[in-house]
Amino acid sequence: MHTPRPSVAIASVGECLDIEQLYGQYASYVATIGLRLLGRDSEIEDLVQDVFLEAVRSIGKLRDPAAIKGWLATLSVRAARKRIRRRRVHAFVFGSDSVDYSVLVDRTASPEERLLLSRSYAVLDSLPANQRLAWVLRYFEGEPLAVVAERCECSLATVKRHIQRAQDHLQKELGDA
Repeated sequence: MHTPRPSVAIASVGECLDIEQLYGQYASYVATIGLRLLGRDSEIEDLVQDVFLEAVRSIGKLRDPAAIKGWLATLSVRAARKRIRRRRVHAFVFGSDSVDYSVLVDRTASPEERLLLSRSYAVLDSLPANQRLAWVLRYFEGEPLAVVAERCECSLATVKRHIQRAQDHLQKELGDA
């Protein structure tokens, strides 16, 4: 018996997107963004599932199928924000977990670069979620400010403040490292 593959209609455009195909095409992209935003590979699988579940639920809101990659990035930021906030509450109540940030570093990086990135992620863990997300999108993902504001769903002025506060905190904690 043939089981039809799931597809979701985008009413405003009149096209159908195959969710399986969408997942196959963009899951690694969502995972990569999620890893940089969260700084923990143990949470990535759940984040990817959360993002695609939300995509299935809200795909009717997508007006332009060509914008799907950016839309998935925005959903990834939302899901990461929720996870970071939950993580902070958990750390407050139960204490923080030790984290190995070495999985985030390119194996070809020097020992100094590996240490700096690990220290940077440790400092990022102490930031409020919005500051962390904006800073990571800007400096780790290399996104222009307008895109960071769009992904974080805030104004350009607000995203600039978030990034500056995060930068000030990192500078204070890391110094000239």
